[in-house]
Amino acid sequence: MAWNWQQPDWPQFTYDAADLEPLEHRFLRRSGEFIGAFKHIGPGDRDVLKIELISSEALKTSEIEGEILNRDSVQASLRQQFGIGSDQQRVPPAERGMAEMMANLYSSFAKPLTHETMFAWHAMVMSGHRDIQVIGGYRTHAEPMQIVSARLHDPEVYFEAPPSSRMRQEMDEFVAWFNTTAPGGKHPLPALTRAGTAHLYFVSIHPFEDGNGRIGRALAEKSLAQNLGQPTLIALAYTIERKRKAYYAALERNNKANEITDWLAYFCETVLEAQGNTIERIDFYFAKSKFYERFRDRLNERQVKVIARIFREGIDGFKGGLSAENYITITKTSRATATRDLQDLVACDAFTRTGELRHTRYHLNLDIGRG
Repeated sequence: MAWNWQQPDWPQFTYDAADLEPLEHRFLRRSGEFIGAFKHIGPGDRDVLKIELISSEALKTSEIEGEILNRDSVQASLRQQFGIGSDQQRVPPAERGMAEMMANLYSSFAKPLTHETMFAWHAMVMSGHRDIQVIGGYRTHAEPMQIVSARLHDPEVYFEAPPSSRMRQEMDEFVAWFNTTAPGGKHPLPALTRAGTAHLYFVSIHPFEDGNGRIGRALAEKSLAQNLGQPTLIALAYTIERKRKAYYAALERNNKANEITDWLAYFCETVLEAQGNTIERIDFYFAKSKFYERFRDRLNERQVKVIARIFREGIDGFKGGLSAENYITITKTSRATATRDLQDLVACDAFTRTGELRHTRYHLNLDIGRG
């Protein structure tokens, strides 16, 4: 089987620009709406929202690769990176590294791409790892770099990347392509087309021993930010993680040839969905703020703890709703007290209630929060 990089036209990607043009227009229109809305947010709220959105992307881009990070630690490190507040919490290496990469991506998006940029990102992403031969540099091992199924017997090879001996040449060409296709470059490309091609191009080379997916998604976000002229804060990794199988299926469909209209159509739709998710998350943040403004002085300590726990689940909410048993587990209180607390929350319109008896579930009343 021949892979895309083994084809005679590699890496001359082709696509139907006419098919993508309506998607490019939708992206730019929505971006303008988001930028306008974000500018009207006060500085304090803007900082909090920035930490919320960037930390979510850090968590989700790691989760796609099977690495689960601690949200509080990532957010603490991001606040340190951006100089927000005086949080001096000790942060584990993995969380600190991802936060450093995301903060660097946010603050230096406009700079041209260099090998050193990616080496620094790789060192950050691999912080705390002891099983990687080369950290902060391209892979050098002689054995093939393969993406394989998890089957122990007769595993299926989904993709095999170029050999390590070609890494410097391949990445020299990639860096040159990335910079010449940027706004103001010799061959500028539309925003989604460039970002989608950059991601597929990079992961097809797979230049690092590990961390290629995370760095590939960061490159896509850097590309989008350069085309927009400011950080996107887009929920790209969040959106991909929710439909992870579709993401890997799209990559697999497009790793054997260099006509990539199918991949770019998938990527464009994913970014547009991510824009919608970002707007939902901003709406959720404001609903959360208004909810606390309305109810903060009417909640006891147990209720505050439970509500904070629900909000931590984000816009997807507490799966299936909150049960009395959940409330008891979170607060370590008696059933009688839990029942009384939940009844009070429903009575004051902080919660809505569905179901009966053991099927009773409680949900935050964010329609009140938005009012």
